[in-house]
Amino acid sequence: MSIMTVTIRPATRADLPLIGALIRELADYEKLAHEVRFDEAVLGEKLFGANGGRGAYAEVAIGEVDGTAQGFALFFHNFSTFEGKPGIYLEDLYVRPAARGAGLGKALLAHLAALAVARDCARLEWSVLDWNTPAIGFYEKLGARGMADWTGMRVDGEALVRLGSAGTPGEG
Repeated sequence: MSIMTVTIRPATRADLPLIGALIRELADYEKLAHEVRFDEAVLGEKLFGANGGRGAYAEVAIGEVDGTAQGFALFFHNFSTFEGKPGIYLEDLYVRPAARGAGLGKALLAHLAALAVARDCARLEWSVLDWNTPAIGFYEKLGARGMADWTGMRVDGEALVRLGSAGTPGEG
C-alpha cells in the first residue's frame, strides 16, 4: 500500500470551476441537487470579491491527495455574543468518494481548527444532515458534539423577501 500525500491550500479564483463541481457533487450526495441554483460568476464575486467592490463573504480550502483536488471546505466567520469572540462556521465539507479514507476530511477539519485558534475564535461549528450517520460518527471521533437542544431555522426565497419588506416595528 502506498502512502498518500494530503495537502490543504486556500482556493483561488482559478479554482472556481472546481469549487462549482465539488458543490454539485456534494449536493448529489446529499440528495439536494435540485436546490443548487448558483451562478458561477456571482459565486466567484462572493468568494473572492468583485473588482473594486465588497470583499469576500466566505473562504474555501481545497484538499488534495497526491496533488489532485479531492475535496473542499467552505467556511466563514460568525460571532458568539456569549463568548465575545468570532467563530468559524463550516458551511460545506466534501471529500470525493475515491479519496475517502485517505485522511482528507480530518485534514480539512484540522486546518479549520488551526485557523480558528490562530484567529482567536471561540469555536468551529457546522450542521450535518441527521440521516448522515457516517459523517456524524466521523465528527464525533474527532471530538465534535451534537447540539441536541438547538433547531436550525431558515428564511429564504419569497419568505425572505416578504420578511425583508415588512419594515421595522413602529413604521407606518
